[in-house]
Amino acid sequence: MFGIQRRFHSSKTSNIRTSNDYKMRILITGAQGQLGSALQQCLKADTLILMDLPEFDLTASSCENQIVEARPDVVLHAGAYTNVDGAEREPDQARAVNVRGTLAVARAAQRVHARLIYLSTDYVFDGAKVTPYHEEDQANPINMYGRSKREGEMAAVQQCENSLIVRTAWLYGHTGNNFVKTVMRLAGEKPVLEVVADQRGCPTFADDLAHALSDLATSDLRGICHVTNTGDATWHEFAEAIVKLMESSVVVRPISTAQSGRLARRPPYSVLAHTRLSTVRSPLPHWRDALDRFMKHASRPAAAAR
Repeated sequence: MFGIQRRFHSSKTSNIRTSNDYKMRILITGAQGQLGSALQQCLKADTLILMDLPEFDLTASSCENQIVEARPDVVLHAGAYTNVDGAEREPDQARAVNVRGTLAVARAAQRVHARLIYLSTDYVFDGAKVTPYHEEDQANPINMYGRSKREGEMAAVQQCENSLIVRTAWLYGHTGNNFVKTVMRLAGEKPVLEVVADQRGCPTFADDLAHALSDLATSDLRGICHVTNTGDATWHEFAEAIVKLMESSVVVRPISTAQSGRLARRPPYSVLAHTRLSTVRSPLPHWRDALDRFMKHASRPAAAAR
């Protein structure tokens, strides 16, 4: 497998490390983001090469050579332009990072015979289905962010033969800004929160995703794999669950996507099926279980905790 030694055993149960495990050189782009930070904790037994701004810029001409010089065994490409509305205003920047940057990362991985895992999104789908999207379903993004990520997927596969596209969704973690932290903050400031109730997807905890990526990094799986926490929800249902765990009395009022006034279109349904993940490991926990674990360790705003 391109020189990478397996250190995991068992395919569908929890994978076990051994004392004689080979310490891989794993390069993480976007290393300071919420997924990158979770990956650092999950993979701390390995030799980690952390790449992020300002020293590492996916739009810089030096990007490819920086990766080649690091000679990683695995590249976890989590760095991205992720502002969905911002991508509508800055399409060139979104493509510079998500397409051309990924092209450079994939070329570098191929040059050093590294395994490449590219993090993508449920927003490559248009939301026209009412049943979960499988890996073989046709991508049809309806916003610039989704289009740039879909083009990044194609660049990764075309440039690196040992690549895997991992699509995830509605990500939140202990670092950075995310929906859970926003709801927690606003619940301490306002008596009523208005949250979109006509978009359905899969809330995903970065810590759980990181563990799945650890397993996928040493698997033989290529192509596309969907990885989210199990279960699904609307943003409104997700917010209600957060507020309930906070034991807050704030009212969570449902609104439509149209009422939210967001610039970019969102797929009304982007639930992902986990068909291919099940060939490698057990499913991720239910999103409610993941949220409960996150909330137990999250810092609560003083006003919201009352």
